[in-house]
Amino acid sequence: MSGPETTPDTRTYRVDAYAAREIAVRALSGHGVDDEACALVADALVETSMRGVRTHGLRLLPGYLDDLARRIANPAPKIEVVRESGPTALLDADAALGVVAGTVGAREAVRRAAQYGIAAVVVRNSNHFAAASIHGRVMSRAGMVGWAMTSASSRVAPFNGRDPLFGTNPVSVAAGADEHEFALDMATSQVCLGTVRERERGGTPIEPGWAVDSRGRDTCDASRAAALSPLDPGHKGQGLGMVVTLMTAVLADAPLDWELDHMERSESGCGRRVAHFLLCLDPAFFGGRGAFDERLRDLIDTTRAARPATGSAVLCPGDPERSSEREAARSGIALDAATARALSELARRHGLPAPPLRPTPRSTP
Repeated sequence: MSGPETTPDTRTYRVDAYAAREIAVRALSGHGVDDEACALVADALVETSMRGVRTHGLRLLPGYLDDLARRIANPAPKIEVVRESGPTALLDADAALGVVAGTVGAREAVRRAAQYGIAAVVVRNSNHFAAASIHGRVMSRAGMVGWAMTSASSRVAPFNGRDPLFGTNPVSVAAGADEHEFALDMATSQVCLGTVRERERGGTPIEPGWAVDSRGRDTCDASRAAALSPLDPGHKGQGLGMVVTLMTAVLADAPLDWELDHMERSESGCGRRVAHFLLCLDPAFFGGRGAFDERLRDLIDTTRAARPATGSAVLCPGDPERSSEREAARSGIALDAATARALSELARRHGLPAPPLRPTPRSTP
């Protein structure tokens, strides 16, 4: 006879951001990552979790540590300029953690844009670079308009296709600051794979149009999802995803999406050879910084003031994340049960106190 079924723990746990950051820094340092890179990665993951993007925040930490342990990611990379000419540069990341490589690329783009008004930096030989908005916001915090894109292993079927061919290939555009920050971060698929897996773990169906089964038919069963679907309408979503591949892998002379290893199936001792694209524009070279700030405020304020069709207010890109970040600062970061357990285990392994975890009531599927 089989034992009783185990009900998945679908509760959300709250954890202090400072405790989570300390655990992440200690764990990364234990794999030979230097202090600056530890801070970069820990801050990126904590910030993303605070902003409510659970699929690309602290949930990624165990995978990144596994990459370091298996020498997929280089803990001490020598990131070098391969080719440059004024406002452009091609960097080789030496299999760095993608957060580190993307941040170096974004900072290089800021430096060049401050001199030339615009800069395009392509990074090759990197790894998964977490949320694209991390790198777009590096540029926007310097007063620039920042674009960030990355190649990714194949998860998305082309329009009218059945097999995964393209990555989720995210695009981030960031500008402004504080209440007038514009921070777009979107996959070119309907959703990311992490969202589908989260539904599968919780035993809840996925939305129509999110994924297709092995025969290319739309499915609401997360366990039968063979490939993600491109943004709707599919032919435009496919086109946008291919633009990201063009601006990253094709420009960098790097592997195309279907030639990249998935995180869970990567060969030890070999980086994934992911490519990133960073575009940076300095408003001072165009309409002027003062005019830019005024127009951006007008754009955001007018959009938010638009008459809503339902009871919910009209939002701008970055508004939900900013609200989540404020709530996390008050009440702690919201984590799924598996990530909360992983953090507690990492704390124990590295001689740190286990972070207090405050569960919320179990959600109903």
